[in-house]
Amino acid sequence: MKLSQRITHLTGGGSDGWEVFYRSRQMIADGEKVIELTIGEHDIRTDPVILDAMDKAAMGGHTGYAMVPGILSLRQAVAARIQKRTGVPTTYKNILITPGGQSALFAAHLAACNQGDKALYLDPYYATYPGTLRGVGATPVAIQTRAEDAFQPRAEDIAAVAPGATSLLINTPNNPTGIVYSRETLEGIAQVCRDHDLLLISDEVYDTQVWDGEHISPRALPDMAERTLVVGSMSKSHAMTGSRVGWICGPEDAITHLINLATHTTYGVAGFIQDAAEFALAQGSPLEDKVAEPFRRRRALARDILAAQNTVGLVPAQGAMYLMLDIRATGLSGEEFANRLLDAHKIAVMPGESFGQAAAGHVRVAMTIDDDSFAKALKTLCELAATLTKQSQLA
Repeated sequence: MKLSQRITHLTGGGSDGWEVFYRSRQMIADGEKVIELTIGEHDIRTDPVILDAMDKAAMGGHTGYAMVPGILSLRQAVAARIQKRTGVPTTYKNILITPGGQSALFAAHLAACNQGDKALYLDPYYATYPGTLRGVGATPVAIQTRAEDAFQPRAEDIAAVAPGATSLLINTPNNPTGIVYSRETLEGIAQVCRDHDLLLISDEVYDTQVWDGEHISPRALPDMAERTLVVGSMSKSHAMTGSRVGWICGPEDAITHLINLATHTTYGVAGFIQDAAEFALAQGSPLEDKVAEPFRRRRALARDILAAQNTVGLVPAQGAMYLMLDIRATGLSGEEFANRLLDAHKIAVMPGESFGQAAAGHVRVAMTIDDDSFAKALKTLCELAATLTKQSQLA
């Protein structure tokens, strides 16, 4: 069967840095006990009150075709949430409900990019970003951020490659680094977008997980509402990862065309899931805080553990459910260290190289297991790093 280049070249070929994860999953399948600190899956599951609302909606008959743009009351609820959090006037006409954040990212780039257009994104990046850009027919261009800047992007680095580009994809709070972009950073990004007529796609799925500083949506900056598409999701804020419900917020004209796209692709999201999402949003910040609290608590645990040693460095953990750890003192790459940790202690973490080259020599740790197990695993990681560093110095 002859397949399209769009499909066969989706991953770009070569290693994507995820071999450690696949190997750990195979070990688990083979019956080995592995402590997984890899992917961003909550160790708690969707709150029973949300599941009750979902069950009630399904048993009540909301199982047929739902409105393709999303049910009106959910679109209104999302719009109200965004307006309250950002201060930007937002109505249901600015909202399209999507089957999760990933679907929203794909649709947003289809709206932004023609075949062959240059689409910019920042390195380190969430694993699906380059494939998403290739999938819509764009040419992905990575812009490396720097460990010495705590991975805050520099406007001048973006501006250097902006000529001829169509779009820029950013993510704050950031996966994988845990960085929350500062106002200064975002103002610099916005200025580059205005100067070079870039459409900004802002992935804000971690907006309820902010430990230091504040989350600023670039859509709220001057003259940015009409050139920004915001991607949101219930996955991280409400532990509804498997429910697959997210949204795009943008200018009315863009949303109108994106609704046409949804009609020809996803044909909407199940009504009973949308009802559950609307119920979850109606619970307000107390439920969101409940979902976020374990990560806030484990971040504090991690800072105490890391402060007691001097081998592993911590990238400022300002938001999201991850820690980015600097293990360059060991003399190993992130991938080499992750493999050593998995082999020696059955602890699985993600190499920094899984998310691009800017975080080479780092590993990403997901704070997604219970507190005691998390603390024990992190201490073991630090002990291994100290041992490897001594060995490197003696070599």
